[in-house]
Formats: sequence, structure tokens, C-alpha cells
Amino acid sequence: MSELLLHRIAHARSGDKGNRLNIALICYRPEFFDTVAAQVTPDSVAQLFASRAVGAVQRYELPKLRAFNFVLDHALDGGVNASLGLDGHGKTLSFRLLTLPVELPAALLSLVQHPA
Repeated sequence: MSELLLHRIAHARSGDKGNRLNIALICYRPEFFDTVAAQVTPDSVAQLFASRAVGAVQRYELPKLRAFNFVLDHALDGGVNASLGLDGHGKTLSFRLLTLPVELPAALLSLVQHPA
């Protein structure tokens, strides 16, 4: 097993609706899906975003697309119009998810083609 950041094996896109954050996480290769499914759980995502005091985190699996959809409630300080933050949007928060460390089996390391 080798530890690397999630962005090495997946990409993401996020958006917002009110105070709810939506993050689509897509594995670069189908071989990475099971590793991501085992390690990028609702609990691990909730811990990663704990500083935002998120509520429930739901994960939806889309295996044929080698993707996941995470929905985080109460993640945007009340939403775009209610937040006192400079940017209350969820658009950039997918990059935070991509910093999550994951353990990749040695047999899959040769499939990682993106620079560190």
C-alpha cells in the first residue's frame, strides 16, 4: 500500500444549493473505484469538512460511471446570501476533498499517471 492524495486517482466538481454542498467525485480509472469506495466514506468526508460544522453527509454510488456524489448539509455557512464569508459558494470545495489521503494497493500504482 502507498499513501497518496485523492487527486492522483480522481477528479471532482462541486456546487451548491442554499446551505447544501454537492460534490461529484469521479475516479480516473475503474480500477480505483473500490479503493475510493472503501476509504472515502461519509464519515471520512464529514471529518475532512468538520471545520465547516457540516450536518449529515450522504454518499451516492454510481459504479458504472466510476463516480460518487456526496451531499453535505449545512456546509456553506447558511448559503451564498446568508454567509458572512467572502465566498459562500461551494464551487471550490471539491479541491478540499481531493486533498484527502488514500491508501492505494501496490498493484494499482502503475495505473497512476498524474503528477504529484
